[in-house]
Amino acid sequence: MDYGLTETQVMIRDLCRQIAQEKIKPIREHYDEANEFPHEIVKVFAEADICGLYIEEKFGGMGGGIMDLSIAVEELSKVCSGIALALAATALGTFPIILFGTEEQKKKYLPRIASGQSLAAFGLTEANAGSDAGGIRTTAVLDGDHYVLNGTKQWITNGGEAEIYSIVAITNKAKGPRGASAFIVEKGTPGFTFGKKENKMGIRASATRELVFQDCRIPKANLLGKEGMGFIVAMKTLDSSRPGVAAQALGIAAGALDEAVEYSRQRRQFGKPICSFQGVQFMLADMATQVEAARTLIYAAARYIDGGAKDVSKISAMCKLFASDTAMKVTTDAVQVLGGYGYMKEYPAEKMMRDAKITQIYEGTNQIQREVIGLGLIKESAARK
Repeated sequence: MDYGLTETQVMIRDLCRQIAQEKIKPIREHYDEANEFPHEIVKVFAEADICGLYIEEKFGGMGGGIMDLSIAVEELSKVCSGIALALAATALGTFPIILFGTEEQKKKYLPRIASGQSLAAFGLTEANAGSDAGGIRTTAVLDGDHYVLNGTKQWITNGGEAEIYSIVAITNKAKGPRGASAFIVEKGTPGFTFGKKENKMGIRASATRELVFQDCRIPKANLLGKEGMGFIVAMKTLDSSRPGVAAQALGIAAGALDEAVEYSRQRRQFGKPICSFQGVQFMLADMATQVEAARTLIYAAARYIDGGAKDVSKISAMCKLFASDTAMKVTTDAVQVLGGYGYMKEYPAEKMMRDAKITQIYEGTNQIQREVIGLGLIKESAARK
C-alpha cells in the first residue's frame, strides 16, 4: 500500500528504513544492554538530513510536518524505538519554539536543531506533576532582564544529551495553572544541572534524567509567548507531538509483527512450519489488522494537523491511545508466537515488548487520553445543540 504518500515522503520512508536496517539493527542490542545514548547514530541522522523534517526551510529544515516526522519515526522504531527517540524527543522539545517562538528565537535555535547540531528536550513533568500537570512546582521569578529558575524536572527524555530545553515553570503562584509560563533554557547555563540517568525497563538507548535548576538565570528574551501561557504552550505542544509517540508505537508493533511472521515461517513443529497452523495464522491476522488500523489513524491525524486544523486534541489523543495499546498487544502476541525464544534476549521480541509499555504512559497516560477523547465528544455534542 502506498497510503497516498508524496514522492518526498516515500523517499523519507525508504531512507529511514535503510538507516534502520544498515546502521541501527547491528548495534541495537548493545545500546539496549549498555543503557547507552547512541551518539554515533545521531550523527547518521544529521548526515542524512532528517533532523529538520518538520522545520521550515527558511530555518534550515525540510519544510515538512507531522506526517513526515511520523513516517521517519515509524521506520526507525521498527528496529529500535529507543534510538529513534533521540529524533522524536527532539521534535517534542522543538514544537514549543515552532508554535510559540518569536522570529528571533526561531532564527537562533531552529537551524541548530534542523542541522542535527543540537538536540532538544521538553521539561514539564515533575515528581508531583505527571498526569496532573497543574501540580508543577518549578518557579521562574523575574529579576530585571532575567528570569531566575528554581526546581526539578523528572523523567525528561534526552535529558543531559540535549542542548536546548523547553521548560514550563510557575511565574505567578496565585493564578495556579494560569500562572505557568514557558521558557527556552540552554545546556551550560549556570545553575542548570542534571540528576542521575534513569535505569529503565525499555527504550534503554534513550537518555532519561532529572533537570535541576538552582538560581538559574536566563534572559527575559527566552520567554516563549507571554507570561501565563505555559499550559497553553504545553497542551498545544502535546497535541502536535502525540502522533509522533503513536508512530513510535506503530513502528514497534510493525517490527514485532515482521519478526513474528518470519519466525513462524522458519520454526517447524509436528513436521511443518508453525505458520501453517490456523491458531498462529489467526494471531498474525489480528496483529496485522491492528497495525494497519493504527497506521491509518496516525496518518489521518497527522494530515489533519498539518492541514491547519485548530482543534486537534481529540484525534491526536485517539491515535496515541490506539497505537500504544496496539503496540503492547502486538508485541505480547509476538513473544507468544516465538514461544520460549520470544522470552530470550537473543531475539528482539522481548525488547520490543519492553519498549512498547512506555508508549502507554508518557506524553499523557492512556487513561488521560481517554479523558481527552471523552471531553472532546461531549464538547462537540454540546456545540451541535
